[in-house]
Amino acid sequence: MKRARSPLFLKRGSYRKRRLRDGARMLPVFGLFLLLLPILWAPAETEATDTARDGLYLFAVWFGLVVVAALLAPGLAEETSGDEGEER
Repeated sequence: MKRARSPLFLKRGSYRKRRLRDGARMLPVFGLFLLLLPILWAPAETEATDTARDGLYLFAVWFGLVVVAALLAPGLAEETSGDEGEER
């Protein structure tokens, strides 16, 4: 007697939810890379450091990370309809 096999692929909704969670987990790593990127930039042609450009870059990266996190947040909200009392 053959056992019923589970489907090979995940449901579309759960697959997207997992990829969204993976993206949210990678956001701090990506953000850290972007925030440390100015260290790798070539020095300016003058001896004075270009702090205005670096400051604007850091602010833009920070703002971009906040916007991306805000866009990801609604999709990460737990659905509580019908799953009362069920544990993972």
